[in-house]
Amino acid sequence: MHLDSTSLVPLYQQIADNLRAGILDGRYPESSQIPSTTQISRDEQMNPATVLKGVNQLVDAGLVEKRRGLGMFVIPGAAEKVKATKRQEFITIQLQILVKDAQRLDIGLDDLTNEIREAYRHEED
Repeated sequence: MHLDSTSLVPLYQQIADNLRAGILDGRYPESSQIPSTTQISRDEQMNPATVLKGVNQLVDAGLVEKRRGLGMFVIPGAAEKVKATKRQEFITIQLQILVKDAQRLDIGLDDLTNEIREAYRHEED
């Protein structure tokens, strides 16, 4: 887990984001156990309450469930839920920033579309 204590993003949010990324990329497959708050707090040398606050975000989002005496487990369908949320964030935030920046730089829709196509082709190679 990579946490940046100098970031403006609170540590509990970084923990939640790291765990979401792990669910999305398969490090924590559906029905598998995620690291315990004790393990994360020990590994990252941080307050367990901070870790719990981050993990509880995943519980509240319906991505993991607490199993008393066993730990936290990824709920089936969690990866798709994370992907859907990330897609929506991309469209509503990052894409809008891209469009506004392109407009400020007088990059027309056709040029922007062509550049995006070229970038896709480059990534496929």
